[in-house]
Amino acid sequence: MHERQRTLRRELDNWNQYLQLNPHLPQIYVRRGMAQFKLAQIDASIYDFDCAEHLDATITPYLWQRGLSYYFANQFESGANQFEVGLTINGHDAEQTIWHYLCLAKFYGPTYAKQHLFPIEGDRPPTLAAVHDLYAGDLSPEHVLTVGKHGGDRGKFYSHFYVGLYYDIHNQTALAYQHITQAITDHPIDDYMWYVAMVHQVLHR
Repeated sequence: MHERQRTLRRELDNWNQYLQLNPHLPQIYVRRGMAQFKLAQIDASIYDFDCAEHLDATITPYLWQRGLSYYFANQFESGANQFEVGLTINGHDAEQTIWHYLCLAKFYGPTYAKQHLFPIEGDRPPTLAAVHDLYAGDLSPEHVLTVGKHGGDRGKFYSHFYVGLYYDIHNQTALAYQHITQAITDHPIDDYMWYVAMVHQVLHR
């Protein structure tokens, strides 16, 4: 088994052990759900996020991870709803705004999603601001990649990843795979979103 896979399996095993000792702590279900997701066990991750919500309904707006799992489970309407609820407590969150758009684009098509793209107010990270403007139809993919070059590995990762997802929703599969693979291999970052990109490629082989 690949070394990264072994590491992720150990992480999941650890959360399984924590849950045996603390079966009523919602945050442990969230952490195990994240570990399940990293292994591309999407349905299992949704189950864990649902368990966390059952234990504490107040965390629902904070379950952005479940929104991502819904996306990869092709439950796009549920994903859009999750991100929309999340934006009720943080209307300035660029990534939840972007993923809300992506869920709508998968379910209703890019034209509908563009018409319902929420604005992002306040101080926006430059790369994510460029991605938002790309999805709004105001910038080109090339412009986003140029902006990302000035953001170090994180900026480069995000620009290639979200440009790849842009091509994916427009059914340009080869370009989508190319850019998301480049994000993963050329600009690895220590972030949950890197695993989101990995899961995309695992599920689209």
